[in-house]
Amino acid sequence: MNATATDQLPVVVVGAGPTGLAAASHLVERGLEPLVLEAGETAGAAVREWSHVRLFSTWGEVTDPAAEKLLAPTGWVKPDPATYPSGGDWAERYLQPLAEVLGERVRFGARVTGVSRTGRDRIVDADRETQPFVVHVTHADGREERLFARAVIDASGTWTTPGPAGSSGLPALGEKAAADRVSYRVPDLKDPAVRARYAARRTAVIGSGASAFTALAYLADLAKAEDGAGTKAVWILRRGLSGSTFGGGAADQLPARGALGLAAKAAVDEGYADAVTGFRTETVERDADGRLVLAGEDGRRLDPVDEVIVLTGFRPDLSFLSEIRLGLDERLQAPVDLAPLIDPNQHSCGTVYPHGHRELAHPEQGVYLVGMKSYGRAPTFLAMTGYEQVRSVVAAIAGDLDSADRVELTLPETGVCGGAGLFDAPEADQSGGGCCAPAPQLLQLGAPATVAAGVRSEEAPAGGCCGS
Repeated sequence: MNATATDQLPVVVVGAGPTGLAAASHLVERGLEPLVLEAGETAGAAVREWSHVRLFSTWGEVTDPAAEKLLAPTGWVKPDPATYPSGGDWAERYLQPLAEVLGERVRFGARVTGVSRTGRDRIVDADRETQPFVVHVTHADGREERLFARAVIDASGTWTTPGPAGSSGLPALGEKAAADRVSYRVPDLKDPAVRARYAARRTAVIGSGASAFTALAYLADLAKAEDGAGTKAVWILRRGLSGSTFGGGAADQLPARGALGLAAKAAVDEGYADAVTGFRTETVERDADGRLVLAGEDGRRLDPVDEVIVLTGFRPDLSFLSEIRLGLDERLQAPVDLAPLIDPNQHSCGTVYPHGHRELAHPEQGVYLVGMKSYGRAPTFLAMTGYEQVRSVVAAIAGDLDSADRVELTLPETGVCGGAGLFDAPEADQSGGGCCAPAPQLLQLGAPATVAAGVRSEEAPAGGCCGS
């Protein structure tokens, strides 16, 4: 197939989530034909799995300009830009209508299982860049299909590959065997069956980000509603406590994101959760009563719990890209030119420099990882970042490099300074930036009442930061 014929092929977009559908909208706006392949049965399938959680970004920050233009002729009206959607709202009131407008350009139940260059495996150089991409797809009915593309935009997110409880990045010993008592999602406590699972029980929450904050706040609300009744959370952190542990608070330029940390702090201060610091989970065992006992690398064994919620972040699934030449940072699994801008070991104060197609490029020309997947294992992705990424990438695919290079994005600061890597070292001085106190020694935190609230405990884990 010659280059001219390749240019007539569609651009395959993997994932019909917020970033993937935005990419398709920009392609349509540029006169290019998108083909969106979504493994789920609906638009925003991953978002719908946390439909009960409210974003900490407003409607004004989670819709894409090109998508809005595509929706406008249908009579679609953008929700109040100052209000906060839930995941369910986002999917039903924005993503679903957008997928309907795109029509047959979006195929559901279509799981991408492989991407390569036609007739060229990973090691072959000859005429590589002139060959179209070949995309292998398995449909929900088991049927396999081979599709061809001029470019591939992977917006499949990271939702399906959550991090494990084990601090080495691998599952703790016994973690898989305890799968009936271990969850990797923020629970929907409005669901009676889920509520019964956690009510009057002791639950360990492993993690230190917005999702963990949300789970702690939910469990605290459940304890209040049940008037105590034995509902208790044990918050397990791999690091020590510092001024940054609970996020930026009032200094966060996304107020609802700052409120999440305050809600978690209130859960601890009011006695609904105990915090265990510097604990790196090594094993998950069952006691004689079938409850779970977490043991740490330092030999500590925690009191038994009934349930464990693991919220240790996500990682990209790169398995179907094994025949593509990717340039990824060895730590974050993000594009090498993007990684220094988002590295939590170095990154300060939650800001990210504007970036586009050049930072997202790989040795394999014409393939881009965008959205949450572009961040690899780094946290704090925002929807508006993904929208600007795909605007630049699509402009580059269309040959408009002036527009592609004109990347402008100002993100709200978190109010948290200092690299996360420092927080793991109790002896490190974490006072840099004026917001981070030195980490304390390992301790069991009690519940002195000190903090005021005024927060919405339903605020979201992903802040407009969602995958697919």
